[in-house]
Order: sequence, then structure tokens, then C-alpha cells
Amino acid sequence: MPPRYITGDVRRSTSSFHPQITNVPLTSSQELARIMKSDRQPHKDYVVVDVRDNDRIGGHILHSHHSPSADFLDSVNDLVEKTKDVPTVIFHCALSQARGPKAARIFAETCDNLRVEGKHPSQDICILRGGFTDFQAKFRDDPKLIEKWNAEIWAADWSSGVLAGSSRV
Repeated sequence: MPPRYITGDVRRSTSSFHPQITNVPLTSSQELARIMKSDRQPHKDYVVVDVRDNDRIGGHILHSHHSPSADFLDSVNDLVEKTKDVPTVIFHCALSQARGPKAARIFAETCDNLRVEGKHPSQDICILRGGFTDFQAKFRDDPKLIEKWNAEIWAADWSSGVLAGSSRV
């Protein structure tokens, strides 16, 4: 059976995860891993947007586009332009509880405004459930999914149990 990809009209989707921040749907770490390991090409068929700031140190999703949340409002128009022909755009931060959903909402609203003007194609926009914390917990040893992962940076959080339960976030 072929992998199932994110489909549908983002504007009709709702998120029970953080409805006060965004109505952009969530996708799982497993679904993103399936997309990345398929024949789909990064930055052509999908793009992962990492909006972490200084906390990006210690590893990131392979081929992700770094767009720090601190500068996101200033750079969203450029990101929309660069990704306008990419059918799937996936946002995340550390836990995808605030920065990732907020950036996804701003991005989606910017795209919607351009679509009203007839200047932007439709896209599937979503948020990575559990953010990088959950993704790296599952796939940190897979070089086809994670790059520059640094065990020393994550060790303190793992030993203290801070990140051990992140998949329940």
C-alpha cells in the first residue's frame, strides 16, 4: 500500500491540539518520516520549516528550512514566495506547542490572502505533532531523517526525564 499523504483543504481542518493558536492540522513524526523516505523531493514536493531559534542547536530534520520564530514576521513573505510551488509545507518548533503552530497560522493566512488575489496556489500546510523533540526521540539514529544530532546537548534533558515523555505532549 502506498504511503498516505496529507490531503484536504487546510481551511476546513481543525486542530484539537491548540485551537486558540491555529486551525492548521497536525501530522505525526511517522508520517513525516514516510514522506521523507519516499520518492518525494525536499523543497520540491515538501518542505519542513523549523522555526526554533537558538534551541535548533543539537540537530535538525534533514533538509529542513530554518526560519527562526524571532524573525518570522519579517521573513514570512519571502518564505511564501520560495515555497509557493511546494505542495506540502510542514512546520515545527521544539514541541510544536506555540512557535510552530503560530508560524504555520501566519504562513497559512499569508497564503490565503495571496490566493484571494489569485497569486498563490493551494498547499497542504500542517504542524509536526510533538515537534523536533518527538521526531528526534524516534529517529535520531537515522541519517536519512536527522542531521547534526548531538547526544551531548540532548543528554541532560534525557537523563532528567524532561524529554522522555515528549511524545505525550
